Amino acid sequence: MTRVTGRYERTAVAGEEVRAFVPRPLPPADPPLSLDSETLALLGRAERELSRLELAGEMVPSVDWFIYGFVRKEAVISSQIEGTQATLIDLLTFEAQREDDSAPGPDVQAVCNYVDALAYARAQLRRRKGLPLSMRLLNQTHARLMKAARGADKQPGKVRRTQNWIGGTRPGNAVFVPPPPNLLDGLLSDFERYIHADDGLPPLVRAGLLHLQFETIHPYLDGNGRIGRLLVTLLLEEWNLLSQPLLYLSLFFKRNREDYYRLLNAVRLEGDWESWVRFFLEGVASIAKEATETARDLFALVSADRARALAAPASSVMAVRLFEALGQHPIVTIARVTELLDITKPTATKAVNTLVDAGILTETSGRRRDRTYSYSAYLDRLRVGTELEG
Repeated sequence: MTRVTGRYERTAVAGEEVRAFVPRPLPPADPPLSLDSETLALLGRAERELSRLELAGEMVPSVDWFIYGFVRKEAVISSQIEGTQATLIDLLTFEAQREDDSAPGPDVQAVCNYVDALAYARAQLRRRKGLPLSMRLLNQTHARLMKAARGADKQPGKVRRTQNWIGGTRPGNAVFVPPPPNLLDGLLSDFERYIHADDGLPPLVRAGLLHLQFETIHPYLDGNGRIGRLLVTLLLEEWNLLSQPLLYLSLFFKRNREDYYRLLNAVRLEGDWESWVRFFLEGVASIAKEATETARDLFALVSADRARALAAPASSVMAVRLFEALGQHPIVTIARVTELLDITKPTATKAVNTLVDAGILTETSGRRRDRTYSYSAYLDRLRVGTELEG
């Protein structure tokens, strides 16, 4: 029996009559979601891999090294899914050169906005009087996501009041038409209610349901995909599945983009929530395992290089301080080092040269002046999956 997951409502868009899809509230019903043995096995695997990732974050002395890198990796990949042409190195290079007050290009700005939006949302959830996980919080997060970037003219922070569509050149040949704007208040109220409901389904399954439901409602004129993926990060932390944002799930969606969109549509057209849930759980399990391995690999690298920095012939307090700063500043300039460590240019130059001689920093700009230095071994491991395709 095919499950009915919604209904179609005829509406006029740009002079054309279209059929807009209106989803039923969560959880799936008629019949209820089936968690068969395959799905339960995937769920168990995903939960175990998340636990291992959480443990990896707790075991390293400087988890900030990994939070900084993994959050930026997720921001870059999530933005790339929407067509942004910026890499992790583009983002980190801009952050290293911020002292010159130059504005980033629109692609890098979009990624910076994602980082800022996630930081804002997490801070609100952690504050005693901060906003709870709600549409109000998502709206304010969306406003930060779209600030001064492409789409800044598309009502940042506000639920749309006009009809949108996905794919196609016009509403009439669109791949998917989300609900009409006059129905969004009720749909989003149901969506928010389900975030805080207790229907007996496992939290990871509910996170997958909420992500897809958000994408189906498509409440904003732009930025829906990024907010929908950011929502998963917030849910995992809110429901104590991870204490830090160490899971870059967008990499799984990027690697399996065709399946991702096909399964989204299969829910809307055929009511096949079960295939979507299995896909989502597979993504959590595989990326959590990969992130754990990356964290362990980076920890081993950082530990070995810390010892090299300490043992360097010209090692100094400032050189070691600079090394410890590389976790959140893996690309630096001399000017940036003087600012980070509050030291003079000659002292900064000496600290940088010490790490260059130790084989930790590499000069990457090829310039004689205003040189850029990278912790290349660290970045080579972190950047996997963040390069542009094709």
